[in-house]
Amino acid sequence: MRIAITRETDIPDPLRLARYERAPELGPRILFFSGGSALRGTCRELVRYTHNSIHIITPFDSGGSSAIIRKAFAMPAVGDIRNRLMSLADQSLKGNPEIFDLFAHRLEKDQSRKELRESLDKLATGRHPLIRRAPDPMRKILRNHFIQFRDAMPETFDLRGASLGNLVLAAGYLANRRQLDPVIYLFSKLVEVRGVVRPAVNKNLHLAVELADGTVIVGQHKITGKESAPLASPIGRIWLTASLDDPEPVDVSIRDKIRKRVAEAELICFPVGSFYSSVLANLLPAGMGRAVAANSCPKVFVPNTSADPEAIGLDVAGQVARLLELLRRDASDALAAPDGRLLNFVLVDSKNAQYPGGLNLKAIRSLGPGVVDCRLVSPESFPLIDSGLLAKALVSFV
Repeated sequence: MRIAITRETDIPDPLRLARYERAPELGPRILFFSGGSALRGTCRELVRYTHNSIHIITPFDSGGSSAIIRKAFAMPAVGDIRNRLMSLADQSLKGNPEIFDLFAHRLEKDQSRKELRESLDKLATGRHPLIRRAPDPMRKILRNHFIQFRDAMPETFDLRGASLGNLVLAAGYLANRRQLDPVIYLFSKLVEVRGVVRPAVNKNLHLAVELADGTVIVGQHKITGKESAPLASPIGRIWLTASLDDPEPVDVSIRDKIRKRVAEAELICFPVGSFYSSVLANLLPAGMGRAVAANSCPKVFVPNTSADPEAIGLDVAGQVARLLELLRRDASDALAAPDGRLLNFVLVDSKNAQYPGGLNLKAIRSLGPGVVDCRLVSPESFPLIDSGLLAKALVSFV
């Protein structure tokens, strides 16, 4: 499909793809507002074309082993950050597959406290098989982080099902004056992460929503439909709170370094993933919408092609309206801009994809964005978007 941005371009664009594939270190700065694992495959395809993608990740996960770490240390969630770092790591480098295996490994759920503590001791002392496989100097760095975590964790800490990568990042957070950026930077360099990964905010905050029926729910794990029953009513509004026990909204602003990352993007993407907790959650901190509006680069929304328990009651046009509403809340002066500074395109595959709730192309266009309709779903990926096709489409915008 041919579209007009500041020029006419094909989606996908074979010439642009070939040029970026020859020199991915010079590839485009595509910024994603996301979280979770929905972009894992796309990231692994994307590094073929660019080593300069930017990933703003939600640190608000409150379920699983993340909840235990957050409660013990009053810190942001690191699981989605770990996931994205490893998705972007150069798997061709010696030692990186071994690091990937270690970061992805979880301790057993059915072992005793003593057995789990022994496993952690083996990681700290270098006797665990996973740590023995890691090459130096990474082995020593990882051991030091496991020692730091072991020494800092409360005596009652529950290690069942704990992600080793999360333990490492938590230890680095504690060792760096409760800052995530230094430990992210360290491991990005050590495993050659082909992109930039940053949390939306470096704060210990949680998500809260009010449903259309008036019910207030606090905690991301209660919203996604993965660890609790699916929502019985559509989400009406979403905000940030300081505690799982108190729905009172809190104000938080983005840091200058995040504002600069948004400003340098050549394409801003609101991608597939849990609509509220992975995508919109990133836009809640004050200043994020203004940062998006201030950048004149193209902005594109890629809706899910499979059921999202968070988006009940919304077709794709409804999702576009919610996205614009949240951006507009922080960047109201940009709404009237004639060049559509908040959202330019919605990327869809009307022929091969099935959009739960419907697509409604006419309603999408009435909201302002243009529709780019191209092949995104392959026979092998159906009903999901094909990671390779999505990566090629996004790179072609720039």
